[in-house]
Amino acid sequence: MLHPEETFRLIRQAGLDGLEPIAQSVDQIKKVGLILQRLGLKMPSIYMNSVLHEPRQAEQSIQKILAIAQVAKSFGTKIFVTNPSPIRWGSQEAKSDQQLVFQAKALNRLGKALKQLGILLAYHNHDIELRYAAREFHHMMVGTNPQWVSLCLDAHWIYRGAGNSQVALWDVVELYGDRIVEVHLRQSHNGTWSEVFTAKDDIDYERLFRRLREKGVRPLWVLEQAVESGTPHTLDSLTCFQKSTVEIRRLMTREGFHEK
Repeated sequence: MLHPEETFRLIRQAGLDGLEPIAQSVDQIKKVGLILQRLGLKMPSIYMNSVLHEPRQAEQSIQKILAIAQVAKSFGTKIFVTNPSPIRWGSQEAKSDQQLVFQAKALNRLGKALKQLGILLAYHNHDIELRYAAREFHHMMVGTNPQWVSLCLDAHWIYRGAGNSQVALWDVVELYGDRIVEVHLRQSHNGTWSEVFTAKDDIDYERLFRRLREKGVRPLWVLEQAVESGTPHTLDSLTCFQKSTVEIRRLMTREGFHEK
């Protein structure tokens, strides 16, 4: 966000249709929306972390999300992705059963309010929610109403959180596939995030695209290139995104996901 105009022009040059920004405030989303609009780019979804396991913080998060959603709606946003934050980032501390039940109820309340604005709430997770028999992840699915809470499938966080397991990913697709409205696309090689998205490596994305098509699920596909220690750096960012975009469009065409 230090150089949004330049950055967003590169997004368009990479062949992408738009951006899923990380929401921080009403003013920031308004600024992002206006720039994207001027450049002919879309903002079909936005992402924001929230704190929903404690009453006072949950109320603050819900009100902030709803205020941002009101603005985002005017720019065509249809999906609001939220990841309920852990007790402490980087900590092994797990939420109690009471906190998980409260969090699910807060998601229901938020999802119902967003739906009244014409926006879908999509639950997102990282790896921490897959600990302890994935009790947090599963309760956010089982303990919420599908009418109000959908799923943003971050395939790689499911994979990594389950100990680098595609079996766990396919089980999630079978259990909750009908609730998927968005998919975050990120690949890895031998457990480390890849420089460029490819259809097959640690995760078989050809199988994922095919299974979602078979289930009649037509999600928003969101490329989420990311780097970490060990990620190769042989290409500039624009080339990475261009190559990744070509590969995703190839998969979309192959499996009959026609763009709107």
